[in-house]
Amino acid sequence: MAEKRQEVGVVKALYRYPVKSMRGESLMATNVGWHGLDGDRRYAFVRGDVVSSFPWLTGRQVPDMLRYAPRYTDPADVKRSEVLVETVNGRSLPVTSPELLAELAGLYGAEVSLINIGRGAFDSIPLSVMSTATAEALGADFRRFRQNIVIETVSGKPFAEEEWVGQALVFGDGVRIRLNQRIPRCVMVNLDAETAVSDPAILKTIAQTRDNCVGVHASTEVPGRIAVGDVVWLET
Repeated sequence: MAEKRQEVGVVKALYRYPVKSMRGESLMATNVGWHGLDGDRRYAFVRGDVVSSFPWLTGRQVPDMLRYAPRYTDPADVKRSEVLVETVNGRSLPVTSPELLAELAGLYGAEVSLINIGRGAFDSIPLSVMSTATAEALGADFRRFRQNIVIETVSGKPFAEEEWVGQALVFGDGVRIRLNQRIPRCVMVNLDAETAVSDPAILKTIAQTRDNCVGVHASTEVPGRIAVGDVVWLET
């Protein structure tokens, strides 16, 4: 049976996070591969004082990590590109520099190390999707949720993306992703994307009204190029 398509919106914003838990890069266009957006969460800092299935150093431990701004110096070739990180003090340091490592270790209060993971340091599934209407319904900047693909829906209905779980979205030149599951949330959503100031009311509202979930995790079915302004179709 042929799939049916329904136009459900347009791509409003695209974000990748070169370093896990640091500030995201806003993109106008990028490639979607089997491991998510090109260059997404390829570096991560690891806590040296824990043995855990979640060893990453994140904003949970050091909220100011969100104020560190990494960028690829060669966005056209992120596999080979150097990553520079603008620190909260305005310095620009290579992500691999001993100075940056020492600075983060000092903020954390224990030893940390850096790893480079070609397939990305994801908590679960490589892609994440949400709508602007969802963020607006929660009274929050969508950047708090650290999503890859933000959609402005035709309906303007909050949380519509959660109703699409199990179905596919198709973008632009044919990129197709499968919406796999709702995203459970943690204290990271309380942190303002610019200031890292915490507002506990955000997570409290999500826990009380959304079963602690906002946004949707997704996996790639057809890789390709995606851009801000692309029409988005729901394929059923």
